[in-house]
Amino acid sequence: MDVGASLEGGFMVNISRKSIVKSITPLEDPPQVLALSNLDLLSGRFPVTYFYFYRKPASDEDNVTSIVEALKSSLAVTLTYFYPFAGRIVLNPSTGELEIVCDNTGVLVLEADASRELKKLDFHDFNQFMQGKLVHIQPDFPVQIQLTRYSCGSISLTFSFDHALGDASAFHKFLLSWSEISRDIPISCRPNHSRNLRARTPPTYHSSLDQAFTKCTLEDILNIPTPKTLLKRLYHVEYESISNLQELASLDGRSRTKIEAFSAYLWKLMVRAIDVKLHAQCKMGWLVDGRGRMGNGESDPSPDYIGNVLSLAVGEASIEDLKNGTIADVSSKVHEAISKVTTRSHFQDLIDWIECHRPGLMLSRAVLGQGGPTLVVSSGRRFPVAELDFGFGRPVLGTVCSTIEKIGVGYVNQRSSARGDGSWAVSAILWPELAAAFESDPILQPMSTRYLQL
Repeated sequence: MDVGASLEGGFMVNISRKSIVKSITPLEDPPQVLALSNLDLLSGRFPVTYFYFYRKPASDEDNVTSIVEALKSSLAVTLTYFYPFAGRIVLNPSTGELEIVCDNTGVLVLEADASRELKKLDFHDFNQFMQGKLVHIQPDFPVQIQLTRYSCGSISLTFSFDHALGDASAFHKFLLSWSEISRDIPISCRPNHSRNLRARTPPTYHSSLDQAFTKCTLEDILNIPTPKTLLKRLYHVEYESISNLQELASLDGRSRTKIEAFSAYLWKLMVRAIDVKLHAQCKMGWLVDGRGRMGNGESDPSPDYIGNVLSLAVGEASIEDLKNGTIADVSSKVHEAISKVTTRSHFQDLIDWIECHRPGLMLSRAVLGQGGPTLVVSSGRRFPVAELDFGFGRPVLGTVCSTIEKIGVGYVNQRSSARGDGSWAVSAILWPELAAAFESDPILQPMSTRYLQL
C-alpha cells in the first residue's frame, strides 16, 4: 500500500492505509443501472466534502484501530440501504449521459495521521485543509472518506461525495443513517432511489428559464472568469447577532426567516467588495430544495428521495439601493427572489427546460460568471452536526467545503454549530475583496479554537 504525505500549510498528513468498503448485501447480477434525473444532470459532477472534527475519545477502549473497524462495519451495513453510493458513475455511450452502475465497487476509505494537535490548527483558513491534506479526490469512487488522527488523539472525518449522487438533503440522509447504524439504533430514513423526476409530454417551460440557465461546454466551465486565488474561509456567528438581524428584517409586521435576514446583511456587506466604476448592479443567489415544494403526486420527490432536487433563485439589485436600504428593505428583495422558485410549477418547468436541452452540460448563467458579481447562499440548517455521533462522541465542528477551483460566484453555507446554542458555523468560498469585506464587520467572526472550546 502506498503512503502519501503533504507538508504544505504548516502541518503534515500521512496517508497510512487505503481500503475499500462494500455493501454486506450481494447486489443484482447484472447490476442495476440508474439513469440520472434531469435535476441530477443540472447539478453535474464536482466533489462536495463535509468536515467533522472530534475530541479525543474519552474511553481507552476507543483506540483509532477499533474506531476505524467499527466505522467500516457500520458503513458496510449503511450501503445496503444506500447501494448507489457504492456504485460507479459512468458515461452511457448510447445516450451520452451519465448513469450510476450499482455494482458494489465500494467506498474508498483512507486512514491518515496529522503532525499537529487539533487545537493548533487554523480553523479560519480552510484552504489548508483541502486537497492533499484532509481531502483526496479519486474520481473512480463517488464516495470517499478520510479518518485523520491528530497528535493529541483527536479525530477528523471527511466525507467527499460526487454531486451527481445527490444534494445536501441526500447526503444528510446517508450520514445520519450511518451514525444511527453505528450506535445500533433504527435508521430514521428509508431511502428512495427512484430518480423519477420526469418531464411532461410535451415539455414546456416559462421563458425566464432561458435567462437563468444555459447549455454550456467543458471549455465554458474551464474558462469561468475567477480570481487566481479563491479563499476558503470559516466563520462563526453568535445567536444574538442572528436574532438581531431577524428582528431588523421583520420590522413593520413583515415576517422574515433567519436566512433571509442573514442574506440581506451579506448582500449589503457584498457592496463593499465591488468596484462601482465597473458594476452598477450585483446579484445574490439561493439554493432551493424542491422536496416538499412539488406537491404530493406519485412522481413528486418524497422527503427521503435520494438525488438532486435543487434550483437556484437569483435576485438583482443596484449598488445604490443596497447601500441605502435597510436590512428590512433588502430582506424584502431576498424574500421576493426566493419565493419565485419555491413552487411546484418552477421545478416542473426546470425539469422540462433540461429535457429540451439534453444531452450536454447545463448550468446557471450566474455560476458561469455571466451575471456580474454574485454571491450564492446555501442554508444547511437541517444538516446534522451535533447528531453525527458514530459511537465515540459528538463533533466539536461540522462544516462543508469543496476542492472546486473554478466557480463564477462567491459561495456561503450556514449551518447550526455543534455547540447547540443557536450559533452558526459559516463556510465560504470568496474572492479576496469579498473576504476583506466579510472580515471588516464584527458579525462574521473568524472560526477559532477558542470558539470551539478546544
